[in-house]
Amino acid sequence: MSKNNARFSRRTFLGGSAVALAGSTLSMPFVRTAHAQAPTFKAGVITSLSGENIFGGNLTKRGYDLWAEVVNEKGGVEVGGERFKVDMFYGDDQSNPATGADAAERLIVQNEVDVLFGPYTSGSTIAVQPICQKYQVPMISGSAESPNVWKAKPEFNFGIIPSVDTTSGLSLGVLVGMTNPKAKTIAVIGVNEPFSKETGEGFQRGAKEAGLEVVAYELVPAAGDLTPVMSKIAALNPDIVAVGGHEEPLINVVKTSKSLNYRPKALIMHYGVTNPAFAQTLGADADGTSGVAVWLPTVPYKDDVFGTAQDYAALAQKKSGHEPDYTEAGCSASGLVFADAAKRLGKKPSLSPEDRVALKDAIADTDITTFYGPIKFEKEGDHYHDNIQPVPVMIQIQGGKTVAVGPKEAAAAEFIYPLPSWK
Repeated sequence: MSKNNARFSRRTFLGGSAVALAGSTLSMPFVRTAHAQAPTFKAGVITSLSGENIFGGNLTKRGYDLWAEVVNEKGGVEVGGERFKVDMFYGDDQSNPATGADAAERLIVQNEVDVLFGPYTSGSTIAVQPICQKYQVPMISGSAESPNVWKAKPEFNFGIIPSVDTTSGLSLGVLVGMTNPKAKTIAVIGVNEPFSKETGEGFQRGAKEAGLEVVAYELVPAAGDLTPVMSKIAALNPDIVAVGGHEEPLINVVKTSKSLNYRPKALIMHYGVTNPAFAQTLGADADGTSGVAVWLPTVPYKDDVFGTAQDYAALAQKKSGHEPDYTEAGCSASGLVFADAAKRLGKKPSLSPEDRVALKDAIADTDITTFYGPIKFEKEGDHYHDNIQPVPVMIQIQGGKTVAVGPKEAAAAEFIYPLPSWK
């Protein structure tokens, strides 16, 4: 086991098998070793460790892992003047919501976790919520952005990132204000799964509010040839193309556009731009793509665990070799929320069923500022238990780096518009 892996247990469920993430072969049922007899908090994570969403699954994993590693280096989560380390257990949803629900149930029943940290995708998050309710185990979701997660008013789930309906549409107003000559038309593409579809719908509503004419709205499958859709959009030649989706469809939009020698004046995507895998996969072709972020290393926030946002970004980059995006940061902040609630609850591990319900209530009362920003969960309305405090920032990839371009008071670089033709 490596030095980093030795700090806390990492196990993942693939189907019905328990597999040690440290690179070992199939192992016997989990038994604590002699040096780990002290009580520990058990945290279960459901995320995409395989399948089409593995890029994002790795982001969530890195974020949750980094929090556990840092808090354990400090002695663990503080409760009543004592510190208790955290054991992490993983369930692979295999990029499938039903598999995610099964994994969550195994983590709760077999590993008896005290808290869950939520999946990468909103689809899996929605599937896991009834499991949390059934067993009354709280879940803190560092990634889910679909408004449908929160419209369901989940009693035991809490979201760190503002839902996409509060961010994607607003971004178009900012973008239009930076265009010269002013953009007038837009085509919107949404991928047919919860988060991506709602992102597309958010872009569609935001376009109308920004005074843009929507010349096309296309809902496409997560996988498949995008040539027919991009050919149609190229013929309409809108000023802006807006895309709602996870990394793979976004990468395919750029590749297909280039293959058709079509480039809109502006290309905006809600999420994938901030994932380092996006720019790494596309290379120079990623340049000019715009996106929306609710966290950047330059935000003016700090806490007692990670320090400033820049401190967090430097640490994350040192550990993984990649600059963290807002999803990775949101997942690390999820751990801060758990630690704060556990401290206020004052119950030592392991938590009883009654303690887990009380932990849920403590999480609901969260009101803290972290390196990620302010975290406070809504207690009513369509964003029930979501943290809608962070303010979105327009970003653009320039020279392979993600930079803030708007609104003006947050800009670190000029917005490139119109985009140059493909070379």
